Parts: sequence; structure tokens; C-alpha cells
Amino acid sequence: MSSYPIDRVCAIHDLSGFGRASLTLVIPILATMGFQVCPLPTAVLSSQTSGMTDFSFCDLTEQMQLFLQHWQKLGLQFASIYSGFLGNPKQIDLAARCIHDFLEPGGLAFVDPVLGDNGLLDPTQTEAMVEAQRHLVSLANIIAPNLTEAAFLLDAPYDADLSIKEQKEWLKALADLGPKIVVITSAPASSSHYCAVLAYHKKQQTFYRLEHLRYPVFFPGTGDAFSSCLVGCFLQGDTIANAIARAAYFITKGIERTFEAQTEPVEGVLLESTLHLLRDDNTGWMTVKSF
Repeated sequence: MSSYPIDRVCAIHDLSGFGRASLTLVIPILATMGFQVCPLPTAVLSSQTSGMTDFSFCDLTEQMQLFLQHWQKLGLQFASIYSGFLGNPKQIDLAARCIHDFLEPGGLAFVDPVLGDNGLLDPTQTEAMVEAQRHLVSLANIIAPNLTEAAFLLDAPYDADLSIKEQKEWLKALADLGPKIVVITSAPASSSHYCAVLAYHKKQQTFYRLEHLRYPVFFPGTGDAFSSCLVGCFLQGDTIANAIARAAYFITKGIERTFEAQTEPVEGVLLESTLHLLRDDNTGWMTVKSF
């Protein structure tokens, strides 16, 4: 199975039965962009967890090991190993094993270090998980933490008002952990009505910034969708600037249409109405600036 006409992506994420998040976003986004997604599910939940109660949760750590044993027998290799929610240090070890054993030469190791948001760790995350994620980040080509996750990875105080100088320092410090490219989402912008995406290319020593409108509502799964779009863009050969512009445009259009439809936020963005944008060549991408 070493030769195959479509690039495969190993997606290490959880699966929620209700609410657009994790694998229910990862699979359609990357499939629309032309990639075969092979899920390595970390957990199965009855629903996404943000704003939800009484959801069921099934840990799949043992099954993950069986997946990898079978995949090794099949001789599978992947153009990208893409990790998201990981529930315990053992799962992080398994994600690291995927990068070591299943990534094609020259492939893309993309880590979205799901740890928390708004300055707080998620209930499922611990200091041990933060330390384990630092190790996984060191194996990645590209990482995409939000501002909170960046703070935890750097063991720095969370600051929603980082100066431009501090933003650059954080980007460089994250790159020093190992990845070649660092993207930070939910970063401070020039106005409270906006938020920013920051990026840094370590070899080129270049910084990028994009600001987009902030809507007065939170939809779970937008980070998963943004990272998934980034993975597809980089696999398609996009530059950092184009990848960020495409991903930001896709997410903001999804948020805009969902906000207008006034659906319940816990259901996530109306992905089905915007997937076609991932195939458009001229989508009015947003402006990315060097800073």
C-alpha cells in the first residue's frame, strides 16, 4: 500500500455524535480539499462538550494501539499526521509514534495542541498533558495553538493584550521548541471588534498577521475547522500567507452564515453551506500582512 493516487492524512482527533467539532469537521474539510482522511479516534462522545452536560464519553486509548498495530501490518504511510484533542499522556505518546513510524519522508506533521481557551486549561487537561504536548510539538513541522495554548506551552502568563513585540517573542519562542512554522489564533488585534491570526516561519524569519471580524458568539469547533483547512492548504503547496488567508476566509464565512441563521451555538458552524468555498480559486481571501 505504499503507492496511492490520493494523499492520505492520519487524523488523530475525537469523534462527537452531535455538534460540529473534531472529526465531523476534519473529515469533510480535508475530503473536499482532495485528501483521504484515515481517522485515529482518541475518544467517542455523544456530543461536543462546549456548553453541553450529561454527554457520554468513551476513551479509545487501547483501541488506538490496535489501530496502529493493524496499520503497521498494512504498511500504511501518510502525507500528513494531524493531531488535535488528546485525552491522556499515553495518547500523546501514540501520536508521537505515528509521526515516527507512519509519516512519509518529507511529510507534514501538524499539531493542534488542544489544551484550553480564554486563559484556562480544559477540564480534561493537566500540567502533565501540557508537558507531554511540548514534546509532541517538538516533533511537528507546523503547530497551531490558540493564544491560551501558546501561553501554556511557553509556561508564560496568559495575556489577551500582548504587544506586537511580545507577539513576535512568543512566536519565536514556540518555534524554538521545534516546529518550522508557528500559527497562533485568537491573538490580540488593533480593535476589540477584531481578533488576529499570527504566523512565523523560522527559517525565513518572517512574521505574518491577519485580522478578522470578531462575532459576539462562540461556536465550538472553529479551531478544528481552521486547523484542518490549514493542513489541506499546506499539503496543496500554499505559502503561509495564502494558507492563513484561505483558512480565515473559510471560517469567517461559516461563522457569518451561522450567525445570520441564528442556530443554536452548540451545534457549531453550518459547515455544509460553506464547504464549496474550499474548491473556489477566487474567494476574496483576506489580506495577510508582514509585521
